[in-house]
Amino acid sequence: MDHFSLRDGVLHAEDVPLPRIAEEVGTPVYVYSRATLERHAREFRDALAQLADPLIAFAVKANPNLAVLKVLQKQGFGADVVSGGEMRRALAAGIAPDKIVFSGVGKTRAELELGLDERIGQFNIESVEEGRELAAIAAARGIAAPACLRINPDVDAKTHEKISTGKAENKFGVPLILAREIFAELAAFDGLNLRGVAIHIGSQIADLAPLEAAFDKVESLVSDLREAGHRITHVDLGGGLGVPYRKGEVLPSPAEYGAMVARATKGWDVRLTFEPGRLIAGNAGVLLTRVIRVKRGGNGAPFLIVDAAMNDLARPAMYGAWHDFDAVTPSGERMTANIVGPICETGDTFATDRDCDALVAGDLGVFRTAGAYGASMASSYNSRGFVPEVLVDGGRYAVVADRIDAAAIMEAERVPDWLA
Repeated sequence: MDHFSLRDGVLHAEDVPLPRIAEEVGTPVYVYSRATLERHAREFRDALAQLADPLIAFAVKANPNLAVLKVLQKQGFGADVVSGGEMRRALAAGIAPDKIVFSGVGKTRAELELGLDERIGQFNIESVEEGRELAAIAAARGIAAPACLRINPDVDAKTHEKISTGKAENKFGVPLILAREIFAELAAFDGLNLRGVAIHIGSQIADLAPLEAAFDKVESLVSDLREAGHRITHVDLGGGLGVPYRKGEVLPSPAEYGAMVARATKGWDVRLTFEPGRLIAGNAGVLLTRVIRVKRGGNGAPFLIVDAAMNDLARPAMYGAWHDFDAVTPSGERMTANIVGPICETGDTFATDRDCDALVAGDLGVFRTAGAYGASMASSYNSRGFVPEVLVDGGRYAVVADRIDAAAIMEAERVPDWLA
């Protein structure tokens, strides 16, 4: 459920009519709903009520906007970060350092040092080489870095191949067959407090079975590690639960997921960490856009050309992903259209032969479920700049990220004297 709904024939974000935002801020623009973010945060937290003191660390990569992070900080969330920049954002939003989990396969020395300087709660070590480096840096400071070893359980999450992270051929974590050996080596270092294991098998997961299969493998590994004399107090189960992108689509609910987790982890005697991202932010945002023109096609459906593009919302071009597209002031009439942006790429296509609300030049539309992996994946391709982001709170809204136009980006560039 979200807080984007029609009132008197006009689509609103909570109590704010979207045409007002389009007029005052311009298009394209991302619009987020605070009430939806908070509702999803509460629903996920409630789903884990059977567990003892879980840490819920929002996956910052899904939506790193400071205002969004602040909303979730007020809901008691921590942060799952995968770069020094994301760590700085989480801290700037007021998220406590001990609630920050640092994942990612390519942490640089400077990023490891930053995490130690900030006394973050956990490093998820993704390779023996990373573990050795972190241990050496921490030991030189006379401290032991709190850490879990990320395992690659070789489980197919049955999601898109580009967002699958738990198969043997994926770059993440250490192979399960080597986990015991690597854990033993790293646990012996003075600079590490290696206290558990972590997994994350993918994103937009629509079936709980792969998750449960991965958790079963973790349970066996934890048992083996304890038998070998290791003290295991923490397990990070990652995130990845999917959200409905199409009207009528039904996916496992947070409550169903929570019940499965409680059953699968019964008796583990550890503190569990979770890393939801899309599940919290996905349906809390839309990309508001205006139709530039409707162009007759050579064959079949016309082209509905909007002012948003693949640089603003990359998922359709990158993954072939579906986003529902609705008129802001629907007339009740329908059309079949190819919905495209203005970028000079055939891949700048949001939908092909899509049945949608009938629109003409100047009309407003929204791409739904754009609150996660929307603005966070944007680029300035074709020198289009970056669109603004707006957070709605009841009957008010604020611009929480300014529009950065092409001229501002160009100001950061230099032509050397020897080319003048």
